[in-house]
Amino acid sequence: MTSAQVVSWFVAAITFGTVIMYGCIGETINQKAGGLNLGVPDVMQIGGIASLAAAFLYENAAADPSPFVGMILCLLSTVIASSLAGLLYAFLTVSLKVNQNVTGLTLTIFGTGIANFFGGNMMKLSGGVGTISVAVTSSAFRRKLPFLFGKFGVFGSVVFSHGWMVYLALILAFAVQYFLSKTRTGLNLRSVGENPATADAVGINVTKYKYLASIVGSVICGMGGLFYVMDYIQGTWANDSAIEALGWLAVALVIFTSWKPKNATWGAYLFGLCYWAYIYIPVGISRFFAEKLHLQNATYMQNLYKMLPYLVTIIVLCVVSRRKKRENQVPSSLGQSYFREDR
Repeated sequence: MTSAQVVSWFVAAITFGTVIMYGCIGETINQKAGGLNLGVPDVMQIGGIASLAAAFLYENAAADPSPFVGMILCLLSTVIASSLAGLLYAFLTVSLKVNQNVTGLTLTIFGTGIANFFGGNMMKLSGGVGTISVAVTSSAFRRKLPFLFGKFGVFGSVVFSHGWMVYLALILAFAVQYFLSKTRTGLNLRSVGENPATADAVGINVTKYKYLASIVGSVICGMGGLFYVMDYIQGTWANDSAIEALGWLAVALVIFTSWKPKNATWGAYLFGLCYWAYIYIPVGISRFFAEKLHLQNATYMQNLYKMLPYLVTIIVLCVVSRRKKRENQVPSSLGQSYFREDR
């Protein structure tokens, strides 16, 4: 494997990892407050399609669209749409006390339908399948850091060849880690996720914290969908299950990181390396394993390589289940509705 291929592999892994890092950070906030939102794929799809719709309408209405204005409209649309998705989840699970697992799975199906409905209509308006393009707005998200791009050799090519949302994800990961472990509000939120009855007894508003965690967490998840649409696939849309699959990986990454957002800064990139391994693993290695497995064609190995991120997820779940330290365990009230009258 050449140095250029190694650089390309790591760049692809960082871009891929950033998508699920946003989902992981947002879901961590929600789970720390006791909310098991399996609707992360739904929120990411809603955030992604909202940003695309805003950019699409703006670029078609403006004679000379501005990348900056398009970027701001995308961000606002994503924040509004994903916060509404989080509000809906909180209303159903906190106020109505609907089963959290069923709610999350239902919202995932709902989000997929909403996203593909609007995506399909925009395709028709733009002329057919594969014709949606908001290149002007997308360029604002993919613009490299001008004072660092092209410098520091191979290291610079890997680290500084990304759009600004990659670095925002890293900042968010450490900021949320600090918030959850060092601030009074963050500790209150964690207490709600561990024992809501005790938190309620000392005067912490359990309902407020659960609502805020769901909404803020959903906004961050929605940013992952925004990044996927505007940076990862460069301002287009495809009616497939790609974002949904990444959403499930983001949920798995929460467990992988032991509910510590700072661990997502390397865990997400590890998932990315595994995901793109099938393209960059040398043909000689594929041929060797194909012979050992008695496969007729070495290209069959690519299908096995594509299983790597999901295999890593299974291994991680097995390892996590054996952890003994309390700080690495799941929040005690995760997925459980709180009934104040039982206090």
